[in-house]
Amino acid sequence: MSGTASVSGTASVRGLQERAARALPAEHIEDVAGWRLRHAPSCSWWVGTVLPHAAAGPGALARRILGAEEFYAGHHAVARFQISPGACPDGLDSVLAERGYRRESLMSLQVARAAEVLAQAPPGALRVRVEDRPTSAWFDSWYAVHGHGGDPRPEWDLLARVAQPSAYARAMAGDEVVAVGRAVADTGWAGVFGMATLPAARGKGAARAVLAALAGWAGAHAAGRMYLQVERDNSPALRLYERAGFRERCGYHYRTAG
Repeated sequence: MSGTASVSGTASVRGLQERAARALPAEHIEDVAGWRLRHAPSCSWWVGTVLPHAAAGPGALARRILGAEEFYAGHHAVARFQISPGACPDGLDSVLAERGYRRESLMSLQVARAAEVLAQAPPGALRVRVEDRPTSAWFDSWYAVHGHGGDPRPEWDLLARVAQPSAYARAMAGDEVVAVGRAVADTGWAGVFGMATLPAARGKGAARAVLAALAGWAGAHAAGRMYLQVERDNSPALRLYERAGFRERCGYHYRTAG
């Protein structure tokens, strides 16, 4: 068995996605018979999606979908479901399609060994600082890439809700932060989030240096395996993660109410 295959087989898709949910904690969470209904006003939309991670027969499936729709209507939000093969009830995707939900945002859930990611650090890598909480320098660099000009406070609040051990890495070119990322350790795994590289530093090894630093931190925190989520149409990111040693565990997507 290959190293990648053995890493892939050590945790279920459901387990990895639930770790990711703990690393991206919504402001409001309601558990209904194993389905996690999440609402996170003003945060990235995927933080506020349904994790339908429990079996349900045909009758129960319809009732749970209706209950989720009522939850989001009560919060004046759009109902969205994260559809991960092996984690969701059989037939859920088809039922949502029949109800007019759009299939959107094709994603790749990827895994790697922390030791392999660390070994892929580029030669002459930039200096990387790793801290256990977000600083203004870290956040401002992330926000410059992903902030879209909105209110930053909900994203700060999200980071403050993370209960698991965390690492915030920033690659430095002199005194300037050129790339950032964060990792969250959770029961033997470290999830990678918040990767961002300033445009002028792209293609120069800054992101790989951040990944390697996060891998080193993961290994030191009893998290010998890593995972991340990336858009299927983000070719530069897919190439970066492949070079760093990540391989796809599965594809997944979202369904959004019409």
